[in-house]
Amino acid sequence: MTTDSDTPWLTEQEQRAWRTHLDVSRLLMHQLERDLQPFGLTNNDYEILVNLSEAEDRRLRMSDLAAATLQSKSRLSHQITRMENAGLVRRESCESDRRGLYAVLTDDGWDTMRRVAPHHVASVRRHFIDLFDSENLESLRASLTPVAEHLRGRRGKV
Repeated sequence: MTTDSDTPWLTEQEQRAWRTHLDVSRLLMHQLERDLQPFGLTNNDYEILVNLSEAEDRRLRMSDLAAATLQSKSRLSHQITRMENAGLVRRESCESDRRGLYAVLTDDGWDTMRRVAPHHVASVRRHFIDLFDSENLESLRASLTPVAEHLRGRRGKV
């Protein structure tokens, strides 16, 4: 590896923190995905169901759903097609914008969300929340908030 003397390389402590974060992120998402598999859902499916279940009239414009789930419009379209075929969502035209489409949570999608949510919450608790005491959990939230705010501010910027 060539080094650039102007590059502020990570210290040993910074490197350990960064790699621990990567490990936790990958391992946690992998485990949560495994715990959704018995229900025939992926993390992406579940995230879409959550967003639609929390939206007014259980519907969102496809462009807003893509932004909320950090997916390209093309990738989301394929995902919604798969979820439509499973009966979880449907697309509806937007009357105010002929080019716009809504993703709408179906009754089956709502029932699936209500059935799966308790299992998902239990998984999040078992593999994340319950591994911290309340003080450390608050410290973690406080530590990660500036990163989340920074990255939210960068969205849409090249």
